Amino acid sequence: MSDPSQHNSSSLPFLLMGIPGLEDAHAWLSIPFCFTYIVALLGNSVVLLAVRLDRTLHEPMYYFISMLAVVDLVFTTAVVPKMLAVLWLGSREIAFEACFTQMFFIHTFTAVESGVLLAMSLDRYVAICNPLRYASILTHWRAAQIGLLCLARGAAAMTPLMCLLTSMPYCRDRAIPHSYCEHMAVVELACADPSVSDLYSVVVATLLVGTDSVLITLSYGLILRSVLSLPSRAARLKSLSTCSSHVCVMLLFYTGGLLSMYLQMFFLGLAPRAQVLVADFYLTVPPMLNPLIYGMKMKQIRDGIARLLERLPGLRFSDAH
Repeated sequence: MSDPSQHNSSSLPFLLMGIPGLEDAHAWLSIPFCFTYIVALLGNSVVLLAVRLDRTLHEPMYYFISMLAVVDLVFTTAVVPKMLAVLWLGSREIAFEACFTQMFFIHTFTAVESGVLLAMSLDRYVAICNPLRYASILTHWRAAQIGLLCLARGAAAMTPLMCLLTSMPYCRDRAIPHSYCEHMAVVELACADPSVSDLYSVVVATLLVGTDSVLITLSYGLILRSVLSLPSRAARLKSLSTCSSHVCVMLLFYTGGLLSMYLQMFFLGLAPRAQVLVADFYLTVPPMLNPLIYGMKMKQIRDGIARLLERLPGLRFSDAH
């Protein structure tokens, strides 16, 4: 029997198989992914421009929304272009380094998004439960520090995992039954025992997501108690309306992420193609919906986008009214 290490070389690419069992429908299945990518690019770019150019949106809450938009753009750009190349062109090869780089960006920015969602919940907690000290507690510089901390935390948590994965020998056929370099699908191709990397990934995911979700739940529990005690019905509705968009985004992120993770970890009777589709849509649909949710739920964002569009040649929405 040959030495497995002889078959392991960083020069050998992996092969992305797309959506197993649905190869004949790859071209049709690529259409919704292309659509979600285009909408995600446009929607998140418009949100970023609105916050950047509209001075009334230069507040910590909108900075966190901008951070979320950046994360969504990184998510989709790290995954969808190569996914479309696989589905449209049959370009299945992905270099060893490119595969783990893609995986690093996916997992790092998943952790970053979880941290940003926690920051957004704390922002709303301070704004509603301690409004007189909001400006002194959440300054612009402190919001930037929180964003950098979220990025550093995600990168620090994922770098050891990438080191563990890249040091393992991959001596099988290197065919990944997925549309992107999904962690668990890649690990199954390893010739060595992956228990250490599996344990690390489970512990880190549980600590990060578990801690963030508990703190977010606690924050919104305190917010709800404070909102219900407000004497004015208009004030209660305004506070709940602002928080509702945040809650929708968080439910979309955590529910979709947990569903995708458990379908990959445990056999629940679903066909492999269904598991792959769930994972693909988890990485593509939330980045498309997040700016739409903020656009529909938050009047300030809608107004900021309208003012941005009014600056474009030939568009004068204010005149139309």
